[in-house]
Amino acid sequence: MSADVKRRAPKEHTTDPHSRLSVQPKMQLTDHGDGSHSSPGEPAAAERSGMKRLSTLWSSFRRGKKDRLKDVPESPVEAGPAEPPEREPRVIRGQYFFEYLVVVSLVKSGGGYEPQISYQFPKRDGMGRSQKEEEEKILKAITLFCFPEGIDWAPMTEYQSETFSFVLTEVDGSRKNGYCRRLLPKGNKACPPEAYCIISKLACFGLFSKIFDEVEKRRQKSMAMIYPFMQKLRESPFPAPGNSVEIKSHIPESGTEIIKLTRPLDSWLEHVNFATLCGCLSNQEILLVFAATVLERRIVFIAEELGTLSQVAHAVSALLYPFTWQHTLISIVPSILIDVVMAPTPYLLGVQKKMVDLIDDKCDMLLVDLSENRTETFIASIGDEGSILPPKLHDEILLALENKKEKATVEEWNRVVSEAFLGFFVKTVGHYASYLTSSGGAEAHRTFQSRAFYKSIKSNTTRHFVKRFMQTQMFDIFIQEAEQQRQSGTHQGIFHQKIQEYQNNRKAGKKKR
Repeated sequence: MSADVKRRAPKEHTTDPHSRLSVQPKMQLTDHGDGSHSSPGEPAAAERSGMKRLSTLWSSFRRGKKDRLKDVPESPVEAGPAEPPEREPRVIRGQYFFEYLVVVSLVKSGGGYEPQISYQFPKRDGMGRSQKEEEEKILKAITLFCFPEGIDWAPMTEYQSETFSFVLTEVDGSRKNGYCRRLLPKGNKACPPEAYCIISKLACFGLFSKIFDEVEKRRQKSMAMIYPFMQKLRESPFPAPGNSVEIKSHIPESGTEIIKLTRPLDSWLEHVNFATLCGCLSNQEILLVFAATVLERRIVFIAEELGTLSQVAHAVSALLYPFTWQHTLISIVPSILIDVVMAPTPYLLGVQKKMVDLIDDKCDMLLVDLSENRTETFIASIGDEGSILPPKLHDEILLALENKKEKATVEEWNRVVSEAFLGFFVKTVGHYASYLTSSGGAEAHRTFQSRAFYKSIKSNTTRHFVKRFMQTQMFDIFIQEAEQQRQSGTHQGIFHQKIQEYQNNRKAGKKKR
């Protein structure tokens, strides 16, 4: 895997330096030229050369689509967001649940602990040299993100297990999801925690959390008990939305258990949990974060728990549906990569609170504290976040978010929150298809009439917002894909269903008048 920076060539007369810039990283961990490895515990001199060290770690970059710039400078970034299901189907029925499971243990090394792979299932045998080298890079990356804090660990007798996730992007642009559960091995002796990481092409956080519950239950008895469970899971096909798969598993002293894994009906939301976002921020604070995100700014989330960081970062990215965050997204920044906050390009980053003092320059960013004991939510901001969204639509989102029930299920939370923001895009840019014109038939390439598009908006505040939004990379990519679609395939997916419903309701309302 390799780090990856994608940049679009800016259109003429573009004044916003960020408006045509996209960073979409891919993982590559490499050795230094002398065969040594960079360590997060190196002395201060090495810390001062952090950017140079990162350039070594993330040394090769994928070229983007045909209109990307050819010469791309290096950037210390890690992972890009998953595409929404409307663009790139995340799952195919019959696909494996996962590619492999690894156990990452902390091994005493010098003055600290070094994360190392201590168990892997299944073993990859018969690989060629290039495949083996790529596999080793992936495994090195996994250890880095399972223990992002670095080497500063100590044996302990109590540790609250936690679950979090990250995304890896490969050389060919395909993405893999990393699901991680850290826990303390059962025993009487003090020891550091270990991490269980499942790598899968499937994005379904809730489902893999339940799988980890079963893995943890078996690990407390014996490591050997994990193998038969994971083998049966790997042999089971991934269910369709709303369906389940049952796995029989024998546990000594407990007998045979039937484990039922159910996939959410709303498959386009199965990789997020908006309840965590809503639990950390008020509705008004969520709107301020959304406003900064929709204009593709630099945003850093601060929290103590890794699970909170990963879930909030991916939830904020999901608020943009049907658009896709095109820039750097690192839900949990490892300590060795903290210098990524210095990048001038847009990003969504998650940083543990213990590292917040390492962020020296807090200008031109939104720094959001998610901690329960925080004194203020926005440690840094540009100051205009409250005036970005059209006032009427801002209030409509707030009203829709108030329909959340305190004891609602994850699916109910996801539905209410997603529809509130989806409705915002329907009302602001849902008429875009009417301004895709072509001189040929249904197969002809179409052209987006941008000026006529925003000029058709009657509300001054909405028109002002849309003009700014049209300068973002996410809108540009969305329109490019729409231009390349056949006319017969335009109106598909949840977004277009909502557009049709909205337009039908408006027509019905006019008739009643």
